[in-house]
Order: sequence, then structure tokens, then C-alpha cells
Amino acid sequence: MIPVPSGVRVWLATGHVDMRKGFPGLSLLVQETLKRDPASGHLFVFRGRRGDLIKVIWHDGQGACLFVKRLERGRFIWPSPADGAVTISPAQLGYLLEGIDWRHPQRTWRPSAGG
Repeated sequence: MIPVPSGVRVWLATGHVDMRKGFPGLSLLVQETLKRDPASGHLFVFRGRRGDLIKVIWHDGQGACLFVKRLERGRFIWPSPADGAVTISPAQLGYLLEGIDWRHPQRTWRPSAGG
């Protein structure tokens, strides 16, 4: 898991991106599409066309980081392009990276009202 410092936002770039892009190309997308600074310390997440590959770029204060994850089975749950730029919490990013629907994670147990 990426060590996300407190106060850092996680931005999802809606739609799909050419996964041949590296940090320079994805940084340009952050600037032009999301209207954000790629060196801000926030995380920017991109998904490929097939949906089984994501890339995360992050500037940690010392340099640029590029993380890649491909799911062996399933697809990453992704907002539609009509949603525009979407921010999620670091906890939701954890679900996303596990292939879990970050919009509606389900608890496996809930305490009963009676105790």
C-alpha cells in the first residue's frame, strides 16, 4: 500500500488513459485535464481501457513516484467520464487497489442493537 500522508487527496481521472504513458505524460494529463499540480503531493490515479490496470502518480517531496497495479481477475471499479474529476479517501483507495467496489464497501459484521 502507498503510504498516504494525512491531508493528501486522491484524484481519479475518469475515463481511460493510454497505459503506455509514464510519469511525464500522466503529469501532463493532471495539469491539462484535472487542472491540478502533479507535484502537489496528492495522488492521481489512472485506469487503462480494459479496466484491469491502474497507474498512480505521486510526488513525495523528493521525487516523482509511479505505481502500477494489474488485477489478475476482475476490473477496477471506475466512475464514468461524465462524473468529471473524482476525489476519494485514502481508505477508498485501499479498497480500489484490492479490486473492491470502493463506492459501496460492505462490512462483514455489524453489532446488534441489543448488545
